[in-house]
Amino acid sequence: MKVKPLHDHILVERIEEEVKKGGIIIPDTAKEKPQQGKVIAVGSGRRDDKGNKIALEVKKGDIILFGKYAGTEVKIEDRDYLIIREDDILGIIEKTK
Repeated sequence: MKVKPLHDHILVERIEEEVKKGGIIIPDTAKEKPQQGKVIAVGSGRRDDKGNKIALEVKKGDIILFGKYAGTEVKIEDRDYLIIREDDILGIIEKTK
């Protein structure tokens, strides 16, 4: 199934980080949900007051940071995704060489 978000919405797959602190394995029920994700699909952009389309700054494949309670969780073909608005994105993670 292919999903195309509308307007300024973005489909994100959370990136799980396996963190062990001091050799202690934290159970899944006690872990917080990650606030990092990979952009799977983006909408066409939003419109300003005059009706002009403003393109989104993120693109498919970007790794982003978003707020803890941002977006709406959805399940597509047994996989969990998040649909968020561009305003909920805190930043884009760029890999340095």
